[in-house]
Amino acid sequence: MSEKKTFTRDDYFDTAMDEFPLSAKIVLAVVICAVGAVSKLLLPWRIEDGEKLWNDRRGRMIIMNHVSFFETVIPSVSMWFRGIHVRPIYKSEFDNNKFLAWLLPRVGGIPVDRGTADIKAVRRAVNCMKRGESVLVFPEGTRIKSEDQEVEVHGGFALMARMAKVPVQPMAVVGARNIIRPGKKFIRLFQRIYFKAGDCVEWSEMTSSGRRERTEEMERVGMERVYALRDELRAAHPGKE
Repeated sequence: MSEKKTFTRDDYFDTAMDEFPLSAKIVLAVVICAVGAVSKLLLPWRIEDGEKLWNDRRGRMIIMNHVSFFETVIPSVSMWFRGIHVRPIYKSEFDNNKFLAWLLPRVGGIPVDRGTADIKAVRRAVNCMKRGESVLVFPEGTRIKSEDQEVEVHGGFALMARMAKVPVQPMAVVGARNIIRPGKKFIRLFQRIYFKAGDCVEWSEMTSSGRRERTEEMERVGMERVYALRDELRAAHPGKE
């Protein structure tokens, strides 16, 4: 029987990326190489302290601030070239687009129904991390387009990390918001974008007693470190948001 008949859409979410069909692996390689090359040329980006991402081979929960669509792909690109699979969590509304509904599962994405207790998405993410894959989450939930925008942090990342018994790794980005001027739809090319990776936050660092309290502490500490990395980038690269 052919790959198409035996490998279903759900299989992409429930199977290790190393076990994807060859056709899906080719799609992933083409997308990664194309996005990596084009973005490096047109929107030059750099990951500071990137070895903290690449030298750690453990499954983990990666969290980052969210200011554009651009930063959703760069961790996956940089880590794929070093043999590490990243599974981005994406909002299920993207599946309303037929092309994205076909593509995102093949590049490792896991859909989540926002605003609901999506147990299936949680289970899938936990299983990925237990297998040694990394999961990428944006706890702010939506793009933060301005400094005065109200931010609501969603702490489900800590629960998933606790269930998988993996650390939480903070990242930050600045400059991605600069690629689109307020009120404009066109991308400003050749804007430099900077990422910074932090040390993994280990569960052994938590001082609270009780699972709920430790989870809440991880939520707080994880996002504090994301924003600390962001502030370091802003100080090093003035004018970048």
